[in-house]
Amino acid sequence: MAKIALITGATAGIGEACANLFARENYNLILTGRRLDRLEKLAAHLNKKYNTEVAVCAFDVRDREQVITNLDNLPAKWKKVNVLINNAGLSQGLDPIQNGSLDDWDTMIDTNVKGLLYVSKVVSNWMITNGTGHIVNIGSIAGKEVYPNGNVYCATKHAVDALNKGMRIDLVSHGIKVTAVHPGAAETEFSEVRFHGDKERAKKVYDGFEPLVAADVAESIWFVVTRPAHVNINELTIMPTAQASATVIFRK
Repeated sequence: MAKIALITGATAGIGEACANLFARENYNLILTGRRLDRLEKLAAHLNKKYNTEVAVCAFDVRDREQVITNLDNLPAKWKKVNVLINNAGLSQGLDPIQNGSLDDWDTMIDTNVKGLLYVSKVVSNWMITNGTGHIVNIGSIAGKEVYPNGNVYCATKHAVDALNKGMRIDLVSHGIKVTAVHPGAAETEFSEVRFHGDKERAKKVYDGFEPLVAADVAESIWFVVTRPAHVNINELTIMPTAQASATVIFRK
C-alpha cells in the first residue's frame, strides 16, 4: 500500500516541489493551498505522470474552521498519513518595527504559527491513532538569526523552531518523528509575496549569486523522511554556497 504525504502550501515553491518528488517516489498525496485551480492542475499532472492518487483540499490555514472541516471530511483511508509537511508560510513587508503594517503582522503570525498549529493538531492525532508518522516543519534561517527589518517574520520562524522542539518532546512516546528544515535564500514566490507582488524588487534579492531553488529544499526533506526507523534528523539548515549567514551573501 502506498504511503501518504500531506503537504500544505502545495500550489507553488517548496510545496509544489515536494509534491512532485514524493509522487515520483510512489507516495499518494493530500495537497492543500488557497488556490484551487493550481491544486487541481497539479493533481492532474501528478496523476497522469506518476499514477499518483491525489486528494485536494482548498483552504486557508489561517482559518481554523476551514482546516478542521476540510481535513475531518477526508475519507478514512486518507487519514493514514505517514508524512506531514508543514510548508504553508510567508513573509510580508520588510520594515522597521515602528513602521510595520499591522495587517502584515497578523497575516504572518496567523499563517506561520497558528496555521501550522491548526494542521498539526488534526494530523498528529491521526498519527497517534496510526502509531506512526513524521512531521516536517519548514522553518527558515530567520528562525535561527534575526536580521534588520525582519522583526515579526523572524519571530514567527523562531516560534516554528520552538514548536518543532516542543512537538518532538510531546510526540516521542508515540513513535512520531519531528524535523525542522530551515532554508536560507531560496528563489520561490517568497520575495514576491514579501514585497506585495513587486516582481522587480523581488528579483533583486537574488542578484549576483545562485540561490537555492525549491527542488533543493524538497530533496533535503526527502532525505530526512527516508532515514531508518530508529533515526530522526531533529533539524537541518540548508543554505546556498554563497550565503554564510542570514545577512552575509557573497555577490559577484
